[in-house]
Amino acid sequence: MEQDKIFERLMQLVIRYYHDRDQGKFVDYLDPGALRQRLNLEDERGRGDWDALFTWVEHYLAHAVNTSNPAYLNRMWAGANLPSVVGEVIAAVTNTSACTFETAPVSTLMEKYMLQTMLDLVGFQGGCGQMTTGSSNANMLAMMAARNGLLPEVKQQGLFGGQELFALVNADAHYSMDRAANILGLGASHLLKIPVDDHGRMRIDALEERLAETVAAGGKPFFVVATAGTTVRGGYDLLEPLLALRERYRFWLHVDGAWGGAVIFSDRLRRQFLPALEQADSFTLDFHKMLGAALMCNVLLFNRRPTFLREVCSAGDESYIFRQGEDGEVRDLGTLSLQCGRRVDSLKWFLDWKFYGQAGLAERVEQYLELCRYAEDQVGRLPELEMVVPRESFNVCFRFRPPEGIPAEPFNKALRERMHRAGRALVGTGYVNGQLVLRLLITNINVGQPEIDRFFQSVIATGRELLAERSGRP
Repeated sequence: MEQDKIFERLMQLVIRYYHDRDQGKFVDYLDPGALRQRLNLEDERGRGDWDALFTWVEHYLAHAVNTSNPAYLNRMWAGANLPSVVGEVIAAVTNTSACTFETAPVSTLMEKYMLQTMLDLVGFQGGCGQMTTGSSNANMLAMMAARNGLLPEVKQQGLFGGQELFALVNADAHYSMDRAANILGLGASHLLKIPVDDHGRMRIDALEERLAETVAAGGKPFFVVATAGTTVRGGYDLLEPLLALRERYRFWLHVDGAWGGAVIFSDRLRRQFLPALEQADSFTLDFHKMLGAALMCNVLLFNRRPTFLREVCSAGDESYIFRQGEDGEVRDLGTLSLQCGRRVDSLKWFLDWKFYGQAGLAERVEQYLELCRYAEDQVGRLPELEMVVPRESFNVCFRFRPPEGIPAEPFNKALRERMHRAGRALVGTGYVNGQLVLRLLITNINVGQPEIDRFFQSVIATGRELLAERSGRP
């Protein structure tokens, strides 16, 4: 088959899939065994056979979760902006690595441009940044930077025989912090989790107490994380009191804005949720979450340290691949990264930025917050539903209220599973204060008030089905 015919056939499938993205069910659900049988993965056809290959593509699209569908409310990402989809296609066709200027000249300049744009937007002066594979990686890099900044010799000598280092985080901080402590050799016992207040924020009094105890015992608290939008509750840690404690204890203050950091595009929401962000030491944000870029698209920014990423990440003999720019300028971005091969994610980021602009992205985030307020109000007026905790930001933590005598947790688990398997809706779960919640996240541009209403009616209808089955009614 001629190559142009292959692309024509591919684009026909893509156009059809994209056209129907907000129609019907979000998934044609099959259990793993049934799906494996339907896919017939052991079929030996395919070698040199384009018809067989496109059969696999059609199978994939037929059974993939349609994350653009309004019933998909499960994760912090949904669908993808069309400009970034264009960027994904071009990046795949050109197929290069964004580690050097000579292999990726345009993406290198785009990435540098976008990094400086973000540094300016956040208010980091004389800083640096990089695109990473996501905030889990970015959080680990920030912790690594804090460690190496405190102990420059650790890059060569390791942690052997040194002072005990401790990182401190919100008790509801993302699990990537636990993994970072593991990867960096600190160990889980050196990641101190601070209790939260009634709003899901790290308690400043408890943090201060742990800081004092750690120092008194001979340890060094070197890294404190402020979570901007905790994963389940949506709580924002208070930055200003953390900055005051930083002056006393000289730790590195990192802001994990993977989810809620998107408020920086709105001046009003930034003042509300992240005042004094410009004084932090580092900040990370996922563009593939609330801002809608195609997965993956993340940025990590450092304040007041223009060469620090290179000092932290560069190691070994790089002379075969990386070249120095004029006047010591960093020419090849791979020298600032722990990766060698680097995916060209800057193109989709750049295209989204040019298409929507700061104002367009701010409008999107503000609209999501308004829809979350609407969803919370709807839960309050529907007697079958209840908020488990009040909404803090973009996360609506609710559940179906079963009659007295029926435990809420197993009932809501069964309700969520029924909705998933029936293709009605997919909503996330989590625990707040030991109670299971259905976690509604609105990060889908195809969701408005009518879709929220339909979702809640589906929850109620499914709950009534389960209750009728328990009572034996038809």
